[in-house]
Amino acid sequence: MTRASPATCLVVDDSRTVRKAARRILEKLGFTVAEAGDGAEALTACRAAMPEVVLLDWNMPVMDGITFLRTARAEFGPEEPVVVLCTTEAAMDRIVEALGAGAQEYIMKPFDEELLRDKLIQAGLLQDQAA
Repeated sequence: MTRASPATCLVVDDSRTVRKAARRILEKLGFTVAEAGDGAEALTACRAAMPEVVLLDWNMPVMDGITFLRTARAEFGPEEPVVVLCTTEAAMDRIVEALGAGAQEYIMKPFDEELLRDKLIQAGLLQDQAA
């Protein structure tokens, strides 16, 4: 659960409440957190300072998460930033679409600290202290 050095996470969600909840969890896990309200803001933020990880909502105005993901992969490459799609989209075809577009992990809303921590461990962004 600890990091060797502070990493940055960009939380992208049109809900201020979700961003605030994610920020609380991520800061507790040792991340420096920035926020964006849609995919277009997220692209601007990534161009200015690439975060290690993006926690990305799917359904947002202006630019949705999957459009951001495809644009980011085309512009920045397949590995950076690590993208964890965080959404209410539960259908298997949507999960397959997101992973095919370049998301490294996928979690369902609502999420809690344990679920988010586990996904960040799976993505190689946190160390599991139990291991």
